[in-house]
Amino acid sequence: MESIVAGALPEERELAAKREQFAALESELVQAELERETLQAELLSLEREYLATVGIRLAQLDELQAKIAEAIARQRPKDSDAVEHASRARVQATETAAAFEGVADERGQRPQFKSSEDLRTLYLQVAKAVHPDLTTDETEKARRHEYMAAANEAYQQGDVARLKAIIEEWRSSPEAIIGEDTGAELIRTIRKIAQIEVRLAAIRAEVATLCQSEVFKLREKVLESRAVGRDLLEVIADEVDVQIRAAKKRLSELAMMETGNA
Repeated sequence: MESIVAGALPEERELAAKREQFAALESELVQAELERETLQAELLSLEREYLATVGIRLAQLDELQAKIAEAIARQRPKDSDAVEHASRARVQATETAAAFEGVADERGQRPQFKSSEDLRTLYLQVAKAVHPDLTTDETEKARRHEYMAAANEAYQQGDVARLKAIIEEWRSSPEAIIGEDTGAELIRTIRKIAQIEVRLAAIRAEVATLCQSEVFKLREKVLESRAVGRDLLEVIADEVDVQIRAAKKRLSELAMMETGNA
């Protein structure tokens, strides 16, 4: 906490008070950024895991169901409903296949996100140093945005080395050295406080939106299931596997019927 010297000028006392307020808000801001980035990274990681575990199975199931519908349509060429159903099923299968294309390969290339104390500490250090809302200069703000974006990416990838490199690059840059007179610094500090308050409100809104998402709701269910030794994603995958086996059996039956009618 910055001491307020007796006999200081009014603007100096005000600046000291604002600096204390700014320091508290600064810590709150970087902590909020960390929690937001952690939640986003966890949700993205879970989404990838869902796609790789369940999504590829859903694509396979949709393809089988499209083939079943097409086989039925071939056997009932005058049945407009069967023909239309086959067309819709093929569109669905094509869209699902496109959505999940490359998911299986990506699963092995993207490790599951897992935060750590070192990772969180480094991210907080970087955010406290380079956060765009800790400056009022527009040119400096743009430069800080680039550093912050790089830090967010490194954090989501769990790249400790990259975070260390970012903070070292920032500390060694000439722009890191600043100097201000009391009056100008007071105005800048007041404006920084206002910026932080706006950003904090935006982060809280972003987190609230994330918490309303379907993937967040899935995450809560997955965490609950894993806490009791079950894996919800594997349970869902097993259920889809049952449907896949039934679809394969049905398709085989239809193929035999077509062969018999040939």
